[in-house]
Amino acid sequence: MTAPRISFEFFPPKTLEASFRLWDTIHTLAPLGPRFVSVTYGAGGTTRELTREAVGTLHGATGLNVAAHLTCVDASRDETLSIADEFARAGVREIVALRGDPPKGAAGFTPHPDGFADSCELISALADTGNFTIRVGAYPEKHPEAADEAVDIDWLKRKFDAGATEAITQFFFEAESFLRFRDACAAAGIDAPIIPGILPIENWTGARKFATACGTRIPAWLDDAFAKAIRDDRHDLLATAVATELCSDLIEEGVEDLHFYTLNRPDLTRDVCHALGIAPRVELRDVA
Repeated sequence: MTAPRISFEFFPPKTLEASFRLWDTIHTLAPLGPRFVSVTYGAGGTTRELTREAVGTLHGATGLNVAAHLTCVDASRDETLSIADEFARAGVREIVALRGDPPKGAAGFTPHPDGFADSCELISALADTGNFTIRVGAYPEKHPEAADEAVDIDWLKRKFDAGATEAITQFFFEAESFLRFRDACAAAGIDAPIIPGILPIENWTGARKFATACGTRIPAWLDDAFAKAIRDDRHDLLATAVATELCSDLIEEGVEDLHFYTLNRPDLTRDVCHALGIAPRVELRDVA
């Protein structure tokens, strides 16, 4: 089995303790040679400034290829493109362009009066600058706001038509979910790369709650397996095995890239990568 190319998602720290955890995560995972690492926005754009600071620091201090998340939430077009311009001037040339989640408590996404109406408008504006490689989100299982799976595929096609070059999927628990989606995208004429998003399960209760909110299907066997593993104090062993098997199944079906949602907790992601044959191969530049 050929080892896949990998990438990692981090989120910006809000406290000093969280900053130390992020740097520990980076120092643990960077030697595995990720193709890129991404830094998220909080729901409703709540970590916009933290994201900007984290992206700049990571890019300048580590030598990693950093992709900054950028959303349409709670900002005008000028404000959003100004942030993108700051990224470009700092040498950051990769953007993960998303509509973004609405602020906590909001009934749904409402565009800023002077902002982008949706992710496609944002992607098109970023593409017009000529400054960025643009990645976007994709949903292998129906988005909670979509009428059906066909709508999700149509939106993804529109994102590529607007200027995106790759997509990263929401996480899923069974390989068949991604493979069916990949086939449906190909049938719809989408030939751009679609990278599966992998969530190593650090905490089943939290992962299950997150999955329910995202519309990710939770197979009954996984519920049963974690109930037994938690009872027998084997949660981490099961989590490693489940994520490794999922990745192996995808690789056997021709998947060449995997994107890991690390939640700034590196050990499980590292262990899964090692199990897939991904060995440390680069040194992280010393952080000043």
